[in-house]
Amino acid sequence: MAKIYPFQPWRYTPKAGPLDQLVTQPYDKITPEMRSRYLALSPYNLVRVILGERKPSDSPSDNVYTRAARHMSDWIAAGILEQDAEPGFYAYFQEFESPDSGERLIRKGFIGLGAVEDYAEGTVHRHEQTLSGPKQDRLELLRHTRAHFGQIFMLYPDPKGEIDAILDAASGAQPAACVTDEYGAVHKLWKISAPDVIARICELMADKKLLIADGHHRYETALAFRNENPGLEGARKVMMTFVNMHSDGLKILATHRVVHGLKTFDSEAFLRAVREKFRVAPLGSLDELRRAWAEEHQDTIRIGVALPAGIHLLDAPRQPGVLDVSFLHQEMLEKVLGLSEADIREQKHLRYIRGVEAAVDEVRTGAGQAAFLLEPVPVSEVARIAFSGGVMPQKSTDFYPKLLSGLTIYRIEQPRPSAHASRIAGAAVAYTGFFATCAGAAAPRRRGLAG
Repeated sequence: MAKIYPFQPWRYTPKAGPLDQLVTQPYDKITPEMRSRYLALSPYNLVRVILGERKPSDSPSDNVYTRAARHMSDWIAAGILEQDAEPGFYAYFQEFESPDSGERLIRKGFIGLGAVEDYAEGTVHRHEQTLSGPKQDRLELLRHTRAHFGQIFMLYPDPKGEIDAILDAASGAQPAACVTDEYGAVHKLWKISAPDVIARICELMADKKLLIADGHHRYETALAFRNENPGLEGARKVMMTFVNMHSDGLKILATHRVVHGLKTFDSEAFLRAVREKFRVAPLGSLDELRRAWAEEHQDTIRIGVALPAGIHLLDAPRQPGVLDVSFLHQEMLEKVLGLSEADIREQKHLRYIRGVEAAVDEVRTGAGQAAFLLEPVPVSEVARIAFSGGVMPQKSTDFYPKLLSGLTIYRIEQPRPSAHASRIAGAAVAYTGFFATCAGAAAPRRRGLAG
């Protein structure tokens, strides 16, 4: 049973300046060049907190984490950040153009808090493994700031679209925030604070399983912080954006693999080795590859292979339950090219690229020796694997666009009584059979809502 809660986030005030100069992509998508640009945009850009600059003079008392905490405290004191006066959810819509098809789409979700639960409890499911390095970094930041600045991207099943209908109704008002990111995606927020609407969302979410789309490292960081602080109620929750996995606006992009730097690589020898086991056909263009992907081929794996001499289509019988990316790693990268599991995990001789044209250009320019072009994994397949307890290889999914960091901030602190929250509690109990989840969502004095 999904336990979700309205909350009182901290948000940037008009005093901070234009929102597009303040919010950022998720920390793990920020390149050094992006960080430099963010730093130049505003003294209040969130990158100073979530991915600050390390200095040679760093010490236990003055380092990237202590500076992040000071920035946050200073911004609150100066009125750059301000907490919402009443708890609620935020409808969060993202209007974007699909990089693969050019189709204009709207992805709909809502921001709230979700209970931090162990995977073994069967409510929250992952679909990827995590690495220890990023988790330790995020844990240090959380320890110092006691705040979550980006949302965990959660999927939930709602084939009838009942929650989407509520979000659509909320979007009829003037948005509380609107910002266009560097990729052209438009992000809009609407506050949902009516007690009966909050209670209805909680009721509809009560029987849902949750699947982590993006944010595995941050979710497991929240788990670690909760375990370190068993007496801190606020640590039992983390900020999430919830998106219906049946929504038309939910798209997964493929992440292609580019091999580089192999001393013994020979494209003709590679093709000969592959042809001994699988069917390989030359293609005249990427459009031919796209047409091959568009054909019905449920029982066949089709992978594009870009080499200096041209593009080829690899066809292989699909074994039950085998993903294209798993086949690629095991049959091509490991068995034919000789990369080990550790090489793949540590990205040795391997780069991950979004967009087929960009991946092919790596080979055309000589930056890569071969590009392996994959179809996107269907959302249904991700759900099947995750809900059955399985995990997928690294970089199997690319949910686009990313959720912006800094739109809302969840600060873990002691709760403050709220008359509005009491009204939410009253509305919640009106629903027959609606007990623990909505009661918890509606009573921040017992559950530790921020602020």
